Amino acid sequence: MAENLLLLYDRPLEPCFLPKGPEKKSFIVPHEYMTARYKALPEQVVNDIADYYTNDKIPVKQISIPDSAKFREILSFPREASFSLFIPKHREIAGYLIATFTGMVTFEDLLAMAVYTRDRINPYLFNYGLSVAIIHRPDTQHLELPAFIQSFPYKFLDGKVLQKASEELGVVPDSYKMPIEVPRHYTATDLEEEQRLAYFREDIGINSHHWYWHLVYPYSGKEANKDRRGELFFYMHQQVIARYNFERLCNSLNRVLPWSDWKTPIKEAYFPKLDSQVAARVWPARMENQLIKNLNRDNINMAVSDLIQWNDRIIEAIDRNQVRTKDGLMELTEETGIDVLGNMVESSVLSPDRNFYGDLHNMGHAFISLAHDPDNRYLEDSAVMGDTATAMRDPVFYRWHSYIDGLFQRHKNKLNPYTKQQLEFKDIKMNDVFVEAPNGVKNNLYTFWQKSDLQLSRGLDFRKWGSVYARFTHLQHQPFTYNITVTNDTGGERMGTCRIFLAPQQDERKVDFVFRDQRTMFIELDRFTVALKQGPNTIKRHSKESSVTIPFHKTFDNETISSITQSARSDYCRCGWPEHMLIPKGTEGGMRCQLFVMISDYELDKVGETTSSNECKDAMSYCGVKDRKYPDKRAMGYPFDRPSTSTTLNSFLTSNMIVVSCKIFFNDRVVQPHKQPL
Repeated sequence: MAENLLLLYDRPLEPCFLPKGPEKKSFIVPHEYMTARYKALPEQVVNDIADYYTNDKIPVKQISIPDSAKFREILSFPREASFSLFIPKHREIAGYLIATFTGMVTFEDLLAMAVYTRDRINPYLFNYGLSVAIIHRPDTQHLELPAFIQSFPYKFLDGKVLQKASEELGVVPDSYKMPIEVPRHYTATDLEEEQRLAYFREDIGINSHHWYWHLVYPYSGKEANKDRRGELFFYMHQQVIARYNFERLCNSLNRVLPWSDWKTPIKEAYFPKLDSQVAARVWPARMENQLIKNLNRDNINMAVSDLIQWNDRIIEAIDRNQVRTKDGLMELTEETGIDVLGNMVESSVLSPDRNFYGDLHNMGHAFISLAHDPDNRYLEDSAVMGDTATAMRDPVFYRWHSYIDGLFQRHKNKLNPYTKQQLEFKDIKMNDVFVEAPNGVKNNLYTFWQKSDLQLSRGLDFRKWGSVYARFTHLQHQPFTYNITVTNDTGGERMGTCRIFLAPQQDERKVDFVFRDQRTMFIELDRFTVALKQGPNTIKRHSKESSVTIPFHKTFDNETISSITQSARSDYCRCGWPEHMLIPKGTEGGMRCQLFVMISDYELDKVGETTSSNECKDAMSYCGVKDRKYPDKRAMGYPFDRPSTSTTLNSFLTSNMIVVSCKIFFNDRVVQPHKQPL
C-alpha cells in the first residue's frame, strides 16, 4: 500500500524498525540500511526488538545507494542541526534530496530510498524533502501528508505541555487520560503590548499554513516552476500583512511599522518558549534592540551591506520598470511584472538574475534568525525566523514582510489605475448584500475563544503508544451566510466571478480611511463562480465554503491514513488559511468594517482550464490549484491591487459592486470542545 510511505512521518527520531502508526506497523529494514549504532547490534537482537512491539511488517526493497558528491552532502548534513530553508546551503541540500526522491523510478524504489535516508539525515530535512516529492510525484500525489504538528509538536507547543503529555502517555491508562491544557499566553505578559497579538502570531493553523505553502511552492527544481508563482508569493504575504494590521487595529495597536533601516536595532524582543526536538535545545530568543550583524557561519559569509545592495538594485529595477536578466533586459509589464518581482525578491530559482538581485527575502530571514550568534561562536542554532513553520510567531516577521510588501506596492503604484471598463460588468447591477449569523443581528459578525483538542502521540518519540491530547485555545467566529441580490439586465444567462473582501473602516485615530490607504487593508474572504440568470438573482454563500480557508479538520486531521477513502484523498488539501481565523477578532463594542462584494465578467476571468470536483482547490485564493494554472486571469487582489483616482470607497464603485457597513463583535468567552477530539 502506498500509504505505508506516510508511516515514515511518525515518531521521526525513532528508527524505522520500530512500530509506526496506531496499527503498529514496522519496516523490515535490510541490515545494510541500518545506521552504525544498530548495525553494531546482532541482527537477531534488532529483530527481537521489532517483533516485540510490532503487529505487522512492511518489506523494503534493497536498491543500489547513490555514491555521488551531492548524495554525500545530504548524508553529511548534521542530524541534530537546525534546518532552515532560508539558508542557501540548506536549500541547496534540500534540492538534492528532492531530486533524489523524485528520481526514483518506481514507488518501491522511493520507499527503499526513504527508509535508507530517514534514520541517517536531519529529520526536518527528511520531512521537507519527502513531502515535496510526495506532492509532485504522479504515483504519490494522491496521498495526503500528515499534519506537520503531528510529527513535530515541539515547533508549535510549549515544552512544558509536551512534558506533561509524555507523563500522561506513559503513566495514565487511556480511559483516564485528560487533555493537557495549553496556556493561552505563555510567551510574555501583558507588560509587552505585542502580546495582544499572540493569539494570531502563535496560532497553530496560521503557522501550519505558512509551512505548507512553502512546501507546495519550493524554491528550486522543476517543482518550483508553477504558474504565477512569484505573484502568489506577493499576494499570500500581502494578505497576511493586511490581516495582521486588521488584528492590530482590533487590539488598539498601530499598523505594523516596516523594518526598513537594517543598521538600527530591532525594537521587539521575542522569547519563543519552544524546545527543539532534534537538537535537544531551547529555541534561541532575541533580546530587545538587537542588531543584525555580518554572517560568517552555516556556509554563509555575507555582510549587511549585501542586503542593502540587493535592495537598491531591486528598487532601481522597479523605478526603471525594467529588470536585468542573463540574456538582456526585461520590461515589468502590467500583466507579468509582479510575477517577475515576486520570483526576484523571494528569491526562487525563477529569479531573472539571482547573482545580481541576490536573495533578499530569504537572507533577511536568515540575518534576523542568526542575530544572536552571527559567527557561531556560541554554537547556537537559528531562531524562529529561520523556519517556515515558526517564523510567523515572531513580531519582526510582520515588520520584515511589511517592508517586502512595500517593494511590491512600489511597483503596483506605478501601474495605471483600472478604467471603468476594466472594473464594470455591463448590465449587471448589485442591489443588496448582507451577512447573517444564526441568532445574530443583520450585518454583525461574532467572534469568541474556542478550545480544541489535538492528538500528539505520533510526534512523541520513544514513548509508549496510545492517545494523548493537547487542548489549546484559539480564535473562532460564528458561521454566517452572505445574502447577495443582483440583477442581470442582459438577454440571457451570464457567468460571473463573485469577489468578497472585508476592510476596517477606520484607522488608528478612529478616522475613516481614505481609499488610498484602505485598499491595501482589504482581506479576501471568498471568491467563486456564479451563474446569473436573466432578471433578479439571489445568491447565498456560507462562510464555510470560502475559497481562502480549509476546514479545521484538514489542518489538524488525526485519522489513520487507511481510514480515509480514495475519493476523500484526491481532494485533500492542507494548504490554506485556517477556517477559524477567517474573521478578525473585532472588539467588544463592535469593530466598524466595510464588506465589499463585486461580480466581475467570468469571460474575462477564466483561464481556459477546467478543474474536476476532486482536485485540491478548496483554498485556491492563497494556494492556487495543484498542478494547474491559477484559476483567475485577473491580477491577484483585483480590484484593489492598483492605485485609484477615487478618494473614497463609494466613489470607486461601479454598478457591479456594492459595499455595506458591518461590525465584528468579540465576546471574551471560551467555548469548550463540543465534539470528540480531532
